[in-house]
Amino acid sequence: MTLDLTSYLLIGLAAILAGAVNALAGGGTLITFPMLTAVGIPAVMANITNTVALCPGYLGGVIAQWDEIRKQKKRALLYLPAAIIGGIAGALLLLNTGERLFRDVVPWLILAAALLLAVSDPLRNWVLRRAAHHGADVARIESWGVLPVALAAVYGGYFGAGLSVIVLAVLGLVLSDSLTKLNALKQSISLVVNLAAAAFFIFSGQVHWPAAAVMAVCALIGGLLGGKLAGKIKPSVLRWLVVSIGALVGVYYLVRG
Repeated sequence: MTLDLTSYLLIGLAAILAGAVNALAGGGTLITFPMLTAVGIPAVMANITNTVALCPGYLGGVIAQWDEIRKQKKRALLYLPAAIIGGIAGALLLLNTGERLFRDVVPWLILAAALLLAVSDPLRNWVLRRAAHHGADVARIESWGVLPVALAAVYGGYFGAGLSVIVLAVLGLVLSDSLTKLNALKQSISLVVNLAAAAFFIFSGQVHWPAAAVMAVCALIGGLLGGKLAGKIKPSVLRWLVVSIGALVGVYYLVRG
């Protein structure tokens, strides 16, 4: 489908805002996905396009924390295959979900993502307390985390909003380590899930490539702007703003049917 210049401008502005939000607080998908549907892109195509366009943002997070990821090679080798399989399974599930059914579940997915974002601070604080209580580098049976990571990856391949929060919670349950290490591992898992789903979507014929290209560039710009604003804007304030937007959008979709 063809979009006009105004639509691309709106998508670009949403992506810039989402990139900044992701750099500061997370939850950018709650801004970009509704905008894609607002300009007329069907829900499934909008979700697929969103997944492909956000890959550079996840890659930036991994590059920034590469040193911490490299120190956890064994964990990465354990969890990343599960993330790949789950991401592909979620992508396959999405492609086999009809447009009407996906539109029906979208409001609940958006509301769930907003809820996840709302509880991200308590979850992060819980992970910190648990790490301090047990001490760094003291792990449970790490293989227990493979299944929940895979399930989180299925969700990520299917929709993706709030994926980072889910993965961090899963890692906090099965590992006892510093938040720095868990966050780095979370970044690598999120990237792999997104890449696996995106690689699958590339051949689906449902990526709106012009919109994806605009989003990718603008999200990168937004991420850079967000990095410069770090320390000047409270992430908690921005997070609750995004939560509010997500809740309003979810309720609007429910009412609209």
